[in-house]
Amino acid sequence: MSKNAELFSLAKRFMPGGVSSPVRAFKSVGGDPIIVERAEGCKIWDVEGKEYIDFLCSWGPIILGHAHPEVVQAVCEQAHKGLSYGLTNPHEITLASMVANLVPSIDKVRFVSSGTEAVMSAVRLARGYTGRKYVVKFEGCYHGHYDSLLVSGGSGVATFGIPGTAGVPEEMAKLTLVLPYNNPHALIEAFEKYGEDIACVVIEPVAGNMGVVLPEEDFLKAIEEQTKKYASLLIFDEVITGFRLSLGGAQELFGIRPDITCLGKVLGGGMPLGAYGGKEDIMNKVSPEGPVYQAGTLSGNPLSMVAGIKTLEVLIREKPYKYLEELTRRLAEGISELLREKGIPHRINRIGSMFTVFFTDQEVKDFQSAKSSDTQMFARFFRALLSEGVLIPPSQFEAWFLSMAHTQKDIDDALERIKKAIDSL
Repeated sequence: MSKNAELFSLAKRFMPGGVSSPVRAFKSVGGDPIIVERAEGCKIWDVEGKEYIDFLCSWGPIILGHAHPEVVQAVCEQAHKGLSYGLTNPHEITLASMVANLVPSIDKVRFVSSGTEAVMSAVRLARGYTGRKYVVKFEGCYHGHYDSLLVSGGSGVATFGIPGTAGVPEEMAKLTLVLPYNNPHALIEAFEKYGEDIACVVIEPVAGNMGVVLPEEDFLKAIEEQTKKYASLLIFDEVITGFRLSLGGAQELFGIRPDITCLGKVLGGGMPLGAYGGKEDIMNKVSPEGPVYQAGTLSGNPLSMVAGIKTLEVLIREKPYKYLEELTRRLAEGISELLREKGIPHRINRIGSMFTVFFTDQEVKDFQSAKSSDTQMFARFFRALLSEGVLIPPSQFEAWFLSMAHTQKDIDDALERIKKAIDSL
């Protein structure tokens, strides 16, 4: 038995499915998962010492590359000063001011410990602010494992083909209106019927958890118009896109100002961190200023704060977004050419430093078209890449990510490995 398999067998004795998050079990792609020992730059090594070029990037946070020296130094220096205080620290104030200065729609921000917690808190705030009950979300968009939003979600939920999850009461699910992504007509109809009771619309401005799906022209604008018309709040879930597509996130690229923005992943620089922020009058409804309660012992944790500060400082200084986009284009186009030569139907959706290879001959513009993908072909593709030392997300319905640590040589090396993998299919 390999060391990966041996450790995974032990993990299953003490952890449900042997993992702390379902997709890590590789159920949808088959085979035993790898157990990671270390990572540096754009490479990751399993417990058997095998090296992988990493296009998972911890599901998005690792935009600088693994173990970036400046981030590591900042975290180590802070660790010597204490791991947690349970009180406000100066780093919180610094990071909050950076976020408010970079993200167009944010005046004030509240830090939490995960993206799920950020969205959960933002929805509660929207309901508290408007006094309304309904939440609108879009089919295939994943917003964490919060009860109200784990309805027709993407990510692991899409992979396993279930519309929700056991443990969520029907009454809770009925407070969420699920609409097709990129369909402004359905949105308008929903507002005409329920508008006076809709507290908020929650959306990934670029979907990343049914695979990468870009908003069609005027879709986001239509949402902005409807929420304003009916005095509902617009919540952008930029946990994936925040600081990855630009310093101001997707909202800066598309010129939309949401009422509340949820952040995570890149914001924490690899440490557990989430945040939600927005206009001052809305954020002032959060306790202790206002009546909407939310709290967390580890919120504003100093290790996460310094990792986030240093990550944003490097992004501001290096301005890597054009470089990352060019590198991502080269990789995506190279993969597409290899698949075409092999006669394998596919579509690649790409924006900035994130993309998805869908194994379908349809244009992918919503969850239904994403689900036309050949998941068995993806599973074979994934396993072939893994055997050649290329790590990608173990799910058809996820985004690949690149980091500043990836070089032109790494892309050339990856394409050589991917060619061998595709030739073996």
